[in-house]
Amino acid sequence: MKQEYKDYMLQQLQALLAIDSPSGYTKNVQDYVNGELTRLGYTPENPNKGGIRAHLGGEGNGIMLLAHVDTLGAVVSTVKPNGRLMMSRVGGLQANNVEAETVRVKTRFNGEYEGTIQLADASAHVNPDFSSAKRDFATTMEVVLDEDVKSAEDVAKLGIRAGDFVCVEPRFTVTSKGYIKSRFLDDKASAAVLLTLAKRIHDEKIQLNRSLWISFTVHEEIGHGGAAFIPEGLTEMMSVDMGCVGEGLTCDERQVSICSKDGGGPYNYDAVSDLIRIAEREKLNYAVDVYPFYSSDVDVSLRAGYDVRHSLIGPGVYASHGYERTHIDGLTNTFDLLCGYLL
Repeated sequence: MKQEYKDYMLQQLQALLAIDSPSGYTKNVQDYVNGELTRLGYTPENPNKGGIRAHLGGEGNGIMLLAHVDTLGAVVSTVKPNGRLMMSRVGGLQANNVEAETVRVKTRFNGEYEGTIQLADASAHVNPDFSSAKRDFATTMEVVLDEDVKSAEDVAKLGIRAGDFVCVEPRFTVTSKGYIKSRFLDDKASAAVLLTLAKRIHDEKIQLNRSLWISFTVHEEIGHGGAAFIPEGLTEMMSVDMGCVGEGLTCDERQVSICSKDGGGPYNYDAVSDLIRIAEREKLNYAVDVYPFYSSDVDVSLRAGYDVRHSLIGPGVYASHGYERTHIDGLTNTFDLLCGYLL
């Protein structure tokens, strides 16, 4: 992979992660992706419910690659009498993972406010049950606003109300050894890979031998990202999402993962076989795994009735739905597998 594309990919990843985009609050990230695709010479389209698709060129035997730019998050559910905020989670946000994390509360009409997710009565010197208390959004976790509020009335004066989004700080960093650590690498890492693919096709004026679409969905974390806005003429769809890393699996963060089966069932046998053959041919660092608790945009597309062969690949990501870790090699191996498959 050329260094210019690697640099661009990391730049795009950092830019995407800097935009708060929990499912349901995705206009800003949609606008960013629209702008970047337009700058590269493409014509992005947006469905009514949100999301982006763009045609990168080619004719016939259409394939669409899908990554998602929505993330986990929460919304304010109630304001407690003491001015603390209770939350209803969006997607699979884990209460015991975001404790003590900085957040931004996005009001509808009065700007945003900073705060911290904490266990109620979070001082270990005061609360004897601090260590043993269950971490649960419905009962024990709250947002402590960085404002001088002591009552629900004080909070109401700030313009905060039920339904306002609570966005968790991603804490993006790249280590000296090339490891990338951040929340929401699922799936902004693969979104950066797709933008880089679009850049290469544009910059090198590559003539595609089939019709290629890319899609950035904004409802994957709540289960209906790939259910609509699919162009006619597709014979194949591929989710480019995070690859699972954990006990019982073979993938690590430096590899591209090819999923043979997830919680919804096996992926298309021929597509998976083709991906393995190309990974071998290109001498890529890859793994083939079964993901036990996972669903992707293309799973949703098949359930919606689309007649396509389907597959799933992505860079290995550890600690999914938490403070995640991947490696620049995982992104480059994913990029190279896509290039070998499509170009």
